[in-house]
Amino acid sequence: MNGYKLTSKYQPTGDQPEAIEELTAGLNRGDRSQVLLGVTGSGKTFTVANVIANVNKPTLILSHNKTLAAQLYEEMRGFFPENAVEYYVSYYDYYQPEAYLPTTDTYIEKDLAINEEIDRLRLRAVSSLLSGRKDVIVVSSVSCIYGMGSPVALSENVIELHQGQTIDRNALLRKLVAALYLRNDIELQRGNFRVRGDTVDIAMAYNEAVLRITFWDDEIDAIEELDPVTMNRMAVFGEYKLYPANLFMTSQEQTNTAIRNIQDDLAKQIDFFTEQGDPIKAQRIKERVEYDMEMIKELGHCSGIENYSRYFDGRKAGDRPYCLLDFFPDNYLMVIDESHVSVPQINAMYGGDRARKSNLVEYGFRLPAAFDNRPLKFEEFEGMIHQVIYVSATPADFELAEAEGVVVEQIIRPTGLLDPEIVVRPSENQIDDLMEEIICRTGRKERILVTTLTKRMAEELSEYLLNHDISTAYIHSDVATLDRVKILEDLRQGVYDVLVGVNLLREGLDLPEVSLVAILDADKEGFLRSHRSLTQTAGRAARNVNGKVIMYADAITASMQLTIDETARRRMKQLKYNEEHGITPTQITKSLKSAFRTKDGKEESLAIPVAMRTAYIGPAEGAFAADPIIERMTRPQLEKSIENTTKLMKEAAKKLDFIQAAQYRDEIIRLQKELELK
Repeated sequence: MNGYKLTSKYQPTGDQPEAIEELTAGLNRGDRSQVLLGVTGSGKTFTVANVIANVNKPTLILSHNKTLAAQLYEEMRGFFPENAVEYYVSYYDYYQPEAYLPTTDTYIEKDLAINEEIDRLRLRAVSSLLSGRKDVIVVSSVSCIYGMGSPVALSENVIELHQGQTIDRNALLRKLVAALYLRNDIELQRGNFRVRGDTVDIAMAYNEAVLRITFWDDEIDAIEELDPVTMNRMAVFGEYKLYPANLFMTSQEQTNTAIRNIQDDLAKQIDFFTEQGDPIKAQRIKERVEYDMEMIKELGHCSGIENYSRYFDGRKAGDRPYCLLDFFPDNYLMVIDESHVSVPQINAMYGGDRARKSNLVEYGFRLPAAFDNRPLKFEEFEGMIHQVIYVSATPADFELAEAEGVVVEQIIRPTGLLDPEIVVRPSENQIDDLMEEIICRTGRKERILVTTLTKRMAEELSEYLLNHDISTAYIHSDVATLDRVKILEDLRQGVYDVLVGVNLLREGLDLPEVSLVAILDADKEGFLRSHRSLTQTAGRAARNVNGKVIMYADAITASMQLTIDETARRRMKQLKYNEEHGITPTQITKSLKSAFRTKDGKEESLAIPVAMRTAYIGPAEGAFAADPIIERMTRPQLEKSIENTTKLMKEAAKKLDFIQAAQYRDEIIRLQKELELK
């Protein structure tokens, strides 16, 4: 298939048709950069899907974290069920990078756990791009700017098969080994193949199906895809392309050349440290690199082999690594979601990686070639963009400058909901005023968010509200991700009426029950009270028909005024549209994932007595280790518990439930700390 087929029960409404038309026209004109300013709840993803279908180009959608990327992936799969919608994120369930801390003379070994399912999805994304299909959408995190194998090397190891082809069976097996498939005649696992007479079964690394090649003498008699469990035939093919089992391809010749170059650079580095009068560093680098070279010669790999990637790729010092962007055709489309967060994140990746590796190279743990295993520099990333759409409710100056100030707006919500009303009230007696607002809204079973500038103030405010019989929770900056999600669910379910926090602005935070956002100390200029932060925070009340924002301040700052003016402008446009089309704002209803049900199928009330409600300040330090059950566990019991929890972590990550996986990971770390004390 070479064209997109958009499938949806919805039709573009509000200002979606205009946004779709403008963005499509800009792409067809050849505009390099465009900005889609879409408010919360306006259906930005649906607009982007329509634009992709119109321009019919391979598309990369870049998100700033795995969880949001997974949400976008599921949405796009729903819109394009017949097209190649792929998912490309970091495949680590757990990753601790190699590092050296000179102040304490502490060397930290690299530690990781790879998620096999995400590795399969990454390979599938690359395979779809290598196939030459135009109808490919890849939803990715910033993992797309990190190093991987060469597109040329991967292309050269694609195995093309067709029915009636004359090829010696052993020649096919050698091609499979060259494509990094492993022979295993006992257990057919992902990335393995087995041989039974004239039949070769291949468990493809990027596809859940098993590929069966049946020979008649030296001729391919049949090519079939089989169900991996039942081994029943699923499809028959006249021709087939089999893609490599790994994103890092190399040949024996490349390996031999790489080892020679590593030896040359090792000699130079030893001489460098010796001339500096530092024999310890010279001996350290000599031992480490010689050990790695021996492992590569004997096994074909070593721990940290990515630090030698430049030698295998044939790149010169300073040359950028290959990355996912190299697999896209020249005319591809990039969409950067929540660009005001994603763009700075991309910009910061190189500097953080460089800073960590500087110590490793300086103190003799790695050769300088380690610097060339890195994410792209921002200017390199920019140079690989053909056409881009920046999507954000609050686009930053960079995106606006790139688009030369031209912004496509999507202000109208399909539900008719308006941006919240913003009022400014003096900070004097602000808590008493806030109390009145809270009581008014709790009577209507609505929820309230309160943002403060400091943790101490948030703690004191939470305590004050609890003492006045108002169920309150507090999100601490150190609260685990899963706990944070649980608190937000409890807020929606009515366990809490008020949520207090230092920084509650969260792109994509969806709380339809919240009708009031109170911003304390709104006139204290800074990151948490900048124009974009205030606008994002105010947007948390935009999903409720009674949405309102109160800024407590003694003066109106430039940031406050910008937010107030922009919100008023949007409200005017939304009101006008509703009047012209006879639309009455409709409250968003969203299912509560954690709602319990009784035997008769009715929802069970989760309300708890006020006397039992306490503020959530965050996990007490050492609470886990102090658990008497954990303390009484023997060493074998702890090891078994770590093993079982690791399995649960991998299962959660396989289901793309990264929040649950992160919680299991934290539990494993705590168990390991307890194990060290035994």
